[in-house]
Amino acid sequence: MDSVFSKIIRREIPAYIVAEDDDFIAFLDIHPLKVGHTLVVPKKEVEYFFDIDDDYLRSYIVFAKSVAIKIKKAIPCSRVGMSVLGFDIPHAHIHLVPINSTEDMNFSREPLSLSDNEMREIQERIIKS
Repeated sequence: MDSVFSKIIRREIPAYIVAEDDDFIAFLDIHPLKVGHTLVVPKKEVEYFFDIDDDYLRSYIVFAKSVAIKIKKAIPCSRVGMSVLGFDIPHAHIHLVPINSTEDMNFSREPLSLSDNEMREIQERIIKS
């Protein structure tokens, strides 16, 4: 399994990374539903979220929570929604989306189109939170 996420983890392709540790990485979605939409990805290559072993999954959720807290501090929103879909890229990942209503988590909506400068500014805001 060699997904685009694996290439980001290995730094073969660029990403707007907002958090990272030995096991997980978080970076801005390049096709965001909302400003601050972030993907949280395990560095272990696992295709299906519920195939992740329990101990690793616990650590994964705790890491995602720490990223969600940073997003909420950086991006004005009521809360940060979490979604696990897994159809678009064969590498388990969590979507963290700053939301004010359930409609903000509608994945059939047209994604935002943000410039490189806008993405870098959002990245910095989250990192500094």
